[in-house]
Amino acid sequence: MNDVRRRTVLAAAGGTAIAGKAATARAQAPPAPASDAPPPGPESGPYETRIRALMARMTIDEKLGQLQQFAWTGDTGPGGGQTAAAEKAARRGRLGSVLNIYGARTTNTLQRMAVEKSRLGIPLVFGLDVIHGMWTTFPIPLGQAAAFDPAVAEWDAEVSAREARSNGVHWAFSPMMDVTHEPRWGRIAEGDGEDPYLAAALAAAKTRGYQGDDLRSRHRLAACAKHMIAYGGVEGGRDYNTVDVSEARLRNFYLPPFRAALDAGVATVMASFNTVSGVPAHGYRHALTEILKEEWAFRGFVVSDYNGVQEMIVHGYAADRSDAARLAFNAGIDMEMASTTINEYGKRLLRGGQITTDRLDDAVARILRLKFRLGLFEHPYADEETAIAGPTKASRAAAREAAGRTMVLLKNEKSTLPLDRSGSIAVVGPFADSIDLRGSWAGTWADAFRPATVLDAVKDAAPKASVSHVEGVDASGRSTRGIARAASAARATDVTVVVVGEAATLSGEAAVRSDLGLPGRQERLITAIADTGAPFVVVLLSGRPLTMGGWLDRTPAVLQAWHPGLEGGNAIADVLFGTVNPGGKLPVTFPRAVGQIPIYYNHENTGRPYDRANHYTSKYLDLAYGPQFPFGHGLSYTTFDIGEPRLSVSRVRAEALRKGDTVEVAVAVRNTGRRKGDEVVQLYIRDPVASIVQPVRRLSGFRRVSLGAGKATTVRFRLSAEELGFWTQDPHGRFLLQKGEIRVFAGNSSLAKRGRTLTIT
Repeated sequence: MNDVRRRTVLAAAGGTAIAGKAATARAQAPPAPASDAPPPGPESGPYETRIRALMARMTIDEKLGQLQQFAWTGDTGPGGGQTAAAEKAARRGRLGSVLNIYGARTTNTLQRMAVEKSRLGIPLVFGLDVIHGMWTTFPIPLGQAAAFDPAVAEWDAEVSAREARSNGVHWAFSPMMDVTHEPRWGRIAEGDGEDPYLAAALAAAKTRGYQGDDLRSRHRLAACAKHMIAYGGVEGGRDYNTVDVSEARLRNFYLPPFRAALDAGVATVMASFNTVSGVPAHGYRHALTEILKEEWAFRGFVVSDYNGVQEMIVHGYAADRSDAARLAFNAGIDMEMASTTINEYGKRLLRGGQITTDRLDDAVARILRLKFRLGLFEHPYADEETAIAGPTKASRAAAREAAGRTMVLLKNEKSTLPLDRSGSIAVVGPFADSIDLRGSWAGTWADAFRPATVLDAVKDAAPKASVSHVEGVDASGRSTRGIARAASAARATDVTVVVVGEAATLSGEAAVRSDLGLPGRQERLITAIADTGAPFVVVLLSGRPLTMGGWLDRTPAVLQAWHPGLEGGNAIADVLFGTVNPGGKLPVTFPRAVGQIPIYYNHENTGRPYDRANHYTSKYLDLAYGPQFPFGHGLSYTTFDIGEPRLSVSRVRAEALRKGDTVEVAVAVRNTGRRKGDEVVQLYIRDPVASIVQPVRRLSGFRRVSLGAGKATTVRFRLSAEELGFWTQDPHGRFLLQKGEIRVFAGNSSLAKRGRTLTIT
């Protein structure tokens, strides 16, 4: 999508243009070595005088109240809604925030209790899990990552912010930037996949989309970078589970997206549920204070996750609720979500010297700072007359185009796709006529807006075709009674579209799967269709990579559609019939079998890497080597040639790089087919000899380009010290740029073969 098209669609959707840095495909670099300069002082901000004056009037109880967030009637965890408690605390000025509340009239009613009934009239900040849309649901974040275009994430955030802010919401608990190697983990759907560079680019873009240049705007939301830290590393993929991670892995793999979000101005950060090397993340001072607030000079606030402070008792880290409050608050938690330990025990802890007044004032100032930045002291209420009540024609168009950009063509033998719009078409499978397209975290608030099903969309896209429908099997795949009818329909038609996958409830928080195959008997449906010998294609809906087993070899074409959102059915039809030429790429490796997990492209080498001719090398005896589909894979209805990378210099001094010099990498790309299409030029580097073993490949640049048939262009990247160096095990943060050879590869997946050598002297 070119910048002119982006501006046109976003303007129609009520957003601002995505261009320039928003459209760039170069991620924010991994964090540079920490500066020796101290964090900015209180006098450096525009609201600090007002904050200090207000705090001077506050009692201890009112200060502690600012640190408390209650849940409204909707629940996102154990403990139930806290509606009555929220109303009582708001009137007394003993509450800082409420989550799960939305609607201009509802939020205004509660806000009036805080502003007009409490002693100091401090407004509340309202948060909501706006993850990939509010009324207008976009593809799940993992799907957005597949676009390899940060503009798609920014686009979603802009539309979401406009809809949510008009309904009294000030704060989105997004972006989620937990890099992961675990497809069993349900929250992979909510993140950006396995690569920190790609996740960093999308985290920055989504932050910009939510927040814009001025949080006082009635069209913007405060963003929340979550979850800090290493949540994606949970053992066995089990949600809330243990993580054991080295300092180097923490800084090279998990932290870069958070730094990118901070560089983009993210307002808040959320702690994670897991332990980090034996310490619950809610008590992990090293990350929440030493890195985030001291090393990175973050001036926003840190919110706990739902009940996360109190759960440190269950972890076996805190002795009781008072101890949990002490540990979390001293670690860097500023606002407590749902549980009430800091609010309840704060005064006692102050009297006992277990927390300090300075720390309390710091936390309160951080929360008040956001309220001032949001303009809530001047404009605490939403405009009920102008509240957006549902998706608009323009926002639907934006969601449809975004979904089209996220789809990945995994396989397309003999150009089975795109389909002809005439003749006869059977649309079968459990998701053929299903509205279960929005994915996890779509929110109950969006339930009133029915997505177009794939069947509906196929009928609309091919009005002259004869379209039939048979479910075949249900979504769970328990019943097989319809398989014979589906096979009969396939025999009687020119082509069959088989729509299979996993329901939205099978991914997301607490939705962990031990088996990543198609649920129930869906594979039997595909096999029965294949047995007919009739032409067919498979559309795969999922919130994670799925294992495909034997049916993949018998299927001519497979389109990975993720959970594509409100307009996903129409977007799928756009791709099936060639209105949209698919250009998405996999942001995560697809395993052959669950037993391969973890399998990911940016792994370290072993002393005995796989060698087919040597039995004593790293492999499985009962499984072919390598993934089913590699990171970065994705086909098109046209073909491209990506040339060898050309370096501006073959040798560069390390000292010059440390001072800011860069190496330009130019990559020629040509559309060698007969259709206009998109290609993602991907740049990878390998450091073959280092003082800490480096990944065999790591993504260091990408650019999605659109080219007409026979057209060519040159894509240029810049490699700086941040891309060429790495972090060590030093807990104080030591970044190294070492001399030696760096291999630079360019191509259309992580298997790129064309490369050059850069020597750092």
